[in-house]
Amino acid sequence: MRDVLDQLQDWWAQGAEVGLATVVSTWSSAPRQPGASMLVGPDGSAAGSVSGGCVEGAVYELATEVRDGGEPVLQRYGVSDSDAFAVGLTCGGIIDIFLERVGPASFPEFGEVAEDIRAGRPVAVATVIEASADLLGRRLVIRPGAVSGDLVTDGSQRLVDALRDDALGLLAQGRTGVLHYGHDGERRVDDIAVFVASYAPRPRMIVFGAIDFASAVARIGSFLGYRVTVCDARPIFATRRRFPDADEVIVEWPHRYLASTEVDERTVVCLLTHDPKFDVPLLELALRMPLAYIGAMGSRRTNDDRLQRLRELGLTETELARLRAPIGLDIGARTPEETAVSVAAEIIAARWGGSGQPLRSADGPIHAALAKELAR
Repeated sequence: MRDVLDQLQDWWAQGAEVGLATVVSTWSSAPRQPGASMLVGPDGSAAGSVSGGCVEGAVYELATEVRDGGEPVLQRYGVSDSDAFAVGLTCGGIIDIFLERVGPASFPEFGEVAEDIRAGRPVAVATVIEASADLLGRRLVIRPGAVSGDLVTDGSQRLVDALRDDALGLLAQGRTGVLHYGHDGERRVDDIAVFVASYAPRPRMIVFGAIDFASAVARIGSFLGYRVTVCDARPIFATRRRFPDADEVIVEWPHRYLASTEVDERTVVCLLTHDPKFDVPLLELALRMPLAYIGAMGSRRTNDDRLQRLRELGLTETELARLRAPIGLDIGARTPEETAVSVAAEIIAARWGGSGQPLRSADGPIHAALAKELAR
């Protein structure tokens, strides 16, 4: 829903009911991830995409029916369906799409949810996508410390409690997915399927070293959806003018800033200073923190010296193995912009388990690693 939030909020504020189609599950080479959405507005216009064009026409028709009073529906498209290619799903994957109506009457909590998403406050929306008619389409809005929505009154208390606890776990990880329950919240029963869309604050990218390469890395980090911080101890280099794409620019010694700021297992750290007086104190701390990615710039000789200094400080080989240095994938990068692409590629590969090899040299589904992650 995040990808169509602006348009959906505009129609909601006008009092209109809208057809909302959301990808809730995918298998094999499906073109969009769970959470991708498409709208059919009150005037018949469409916004967003659920398949990159493959099944948009068929989904548009269903979303129009739901908008005009039809019941919510879970629809599957894939090569196993007799009409899969008739609706255009030629990628060879399978995609489940849930269609529902959203407006002030059908989703009165949406306005507050939209404000939470914009403000970066953690919120999850759990929607019943498969169940008996009395529960289908019911929602639970989950925030740390509070729940709301029509599932509170229409579902059992045990179901609400179980869903709240599980959704908070997904929210803490920034993950979206489908959960299954019995009518009383039993976790090993498949009577009820619930799609939980997590809207966590943007993950962080912290770039240490206010050099030209840092400007390009900050730019591509912002493009990838990270909240980007550039940090350097030298005020003459760490300025907003030099880093307009960063969300914040901090003048501080790198290790002091990292020790004082909030990070989590989604945080990415890019160390671009290749200066021992900055690098070693920072890495001594960073390599012992639960970070998603730690990369450091420098030649192989610089990196060997850095590793030796860290060993002398007591870091283990397991801790040192977390360091990705020299930073980035080997794509022949030369310019700051090309280097930023190299770094971004390694970050993405680390997140999804990619090999970094050309796709044409690999066998099997293109999105195999993604499908495995989402199936957890």
